[in-house]
Amino acid sequence: MSYLTDEEFFKRYGNKLNDEQKRTVKAVEGPVLLLAVPGSGKTTVLVNRLGYMLFVSGIAPDNILTLTYTVAATRDMKSRFVNIFGNDGATNLEFRTINGICAKIISHYGRLIGKKSFDLLTDEKVSGKILTDIYLNVMKEYPTESDIKNIRTLITYCKNMLLTEKDIVEIGKDQGIDLFKIYEEYNSELKKRSLMDYDDQMIYAYRMLKGSKELLDHYRDRYRYLCVDEAQDTSKIQHMIISLLAGKNGNLFMVGDEDQSIYGFRAAYPDALLNFEKDHPGARVLVMDKNYRSNARIVEVADKFIQKNFSRHDKHMNATREAGEAIRFDVLRSRESQYDYLHKMATTVKEQTAVLYRDNESILPLIDILERDEVPYRIKNTDMSFFSHRVVVDVTTILNFALSPMDPELFMKVFYKFQTYLSKADAEKMCYIADYKHIGILDAVEELEINRRILGNVRDLRINFRNMVSENPIKAINRIEKMGYGEYLKNNNIDDNKLFILKMLAKNEATIEAFLDRLIQLRDILANKEENYKSKFILSTIHSSKGLEYEHVVLMDVVNGVFPSKIIKSFKTATVQEKRDYEEERRIFYVGMTRAKDTLTILKYSDKPSLFVGELCKKEEKTPVNIKEKTKPRAISSYKKKLQAKTSSDNVPKILKTGDKVNQSKYGDGVITDVTLDDDEIPTKFVVRFNDGTEKIFMFPFAFITGMKIIKRR
Repeated sequence: MSYLTDEEFFKRYGNKLNDEQKRTVKAVEGPVLLLAVPGSGKTTVLVNRLGYMLFVSGIAPDNILTLTYTVAATRDMKSRFVNIFGNDGATNLEFRTINGICAKIISHYGRLIGKKSFDLLTDEKVSGKILTDIYLNVMKEYPTESDIKNIRTLITYCKNMLLTEKDIVEIGKDQGIDLFKIYEEYNSELKKRSLMDYDDQMIYAYRMLKGSKELLDHYRDRYRYLCVDEAQDTSKIQHMIISLLAGKNGNLFMVGDEDQSIYGFRAAYPDALLNFEKDHPGARVLVMDKNYRSNARIVEVADKFIQKNFSRHDKHMNATREAGEAIRFDVLRSRESQYDYLHKMATTVKEQTAVLYRDNESILPLIDILERDEVPYRIKNTDMSFFSHRVVVDVTTILNFALSPMDPELFMKVFYKFQTYLSKADAEKMCYIADYKHIGILDAVEELEINRRILGNVRDLRINFRNMVSENPIKAINRIEKMGYGEYLKNNNIDDNKLFILKMLAKNEATIEAFLDRLIQLRDILANKEENYKSKFILSTIHSSKGLEYEHVVLMDVVNGVFPSKIIKSFKTATVQEKRDYEEERRIFYVGMTRAKDTLTILKYSDKPSLFVGELCKKEEKTPVNIKEKTKPRAISSYKKKLQAKTSSDNVPKILKTGDKVNQSKYGDGVITDVTLDDDEIPTKFVVRFNDGTEKIFMFPFAFITGMKIIKRR
């Protein structure tokens, strides 16, 4: 076979590559780390590099192993390779996940020693039953689906990070569970059944490679060139396997960007990128810093934001596109009002627009509204864990008990969450008495000889439950929070954001029964929802949008306590883990910003502060934003005087209301559909829908000074 020259190769296959991309393609020998900023074309470069290795360097395809993060990514990369280079070269190229290569290693080792390896546990129902039984045994209560999902994630984290008993105990304390005991019993049960999970598969493969020189030499000889994609999302044990296969001076090509490492909860280990030169002597570090995706203003602001992280390489992201629109900050009166704002957007969207959020639950109130109004949307990777989260289960159980005050099963699940100090034994006695006398369980407290304080607490609880039955669901949830349940969440370090989402969903129902039914309906809707690829209105978590791009992006729920989920008051006193977690929150925000191609809108709320938005809105950023900064009292007074002067004309109204009809010289008659107020309840801008269907935003009072008129009040 005759091989191509560099010139021939790039002319035939890589004529669109820039100089830094070509330099990377040619970096074949030795350890190489490629740091690729968002939108820099890393996958294109990685695929072209594989072609270069085959058709220029003359490397045998079966000597190359390409590792990717997911099975879908392996298929995509192979497809891209075939599209450029055809099937011939792809036949013997291996594209695998880490678990894929580990399965191969374990099988090979079994043949070497003449012993069958453990079976791989792939059935989540089986593992779920194992974890449920263990949780019940250790914690003495039934876990929810959300609890089991959380335990799975924690076990994966512990195994991938190779944590010690002390580390696992500390994580358990933070989670309010005996994690180490659950972890130990789970591992013991798997061994009894001769099973291994996906995390064990990697640990076993590593131990086999370390313990068998014959096995390690075989794979080092077979895979003389390793290519690793999305290296920033790879875990500690995975990096250890990769380094072992590559050897100290091996041909290891790692592609990643620590600024885009956002899977810490899955044990992503960006430290491996930061320590690459130390771990691989003589390594080269290349940077692809050109962003071909986003407009220059988005790139500039996103780059300045991520520069403030400490755990990163010293690099910048540079734009190739022109300036375009500045990042827009839409100021809403409250976090609650974002759902109406986004609902309106969904009904008028004409170009591809993605609403991105940190947590799956953030979008549920919007989905509820869109489904009611039959507004089309596309949602990526629906997650059902909200409905089985302990807070949601508690609230629905409490509401059901209010409707069924004689149900002992419901009562026993929640009685201890209201700070009444009622013992379990007394609670069980109340259930027995209520059943015997056919009375409400809370009425049965009168039959007990208990502490007067506890008796008073339970009587108060009974009054609350009786009042709750006749309330609308949002009032009922507010009551639950004040009945002691809010204090229970705080004492147990449980996130109360689920309560906010429940309240938003409760707003649209008149009765508790209707609300409980709607939660079931929503769960069914999401469980059976198919992606509507025709819709231009896209809903996605930032994690699910990684690697993707959209013409227009809206970032919602960027508020302290949600995004970022935790606040560090002082970096000096913060623990190492707290700093790591906070920097990952910043990276998630950075990834969200850099999904946008043409426009980026970030929602800001007058009633909720945001560290991230506040940082972007500092004057030194010099990016025009549609946001009202808080001013000193003197400045506010001055502004009011100006406003009074400007509105002294009879043509300028003192107030604006949605539904007011107006006339504008250029666009004709229309109706005000939205009014934005500042902290002093003074209008700042408003939206008018004109008779031809178009919507325009106007600034107040200037629109009226220049000729707009109110022609009819609502």
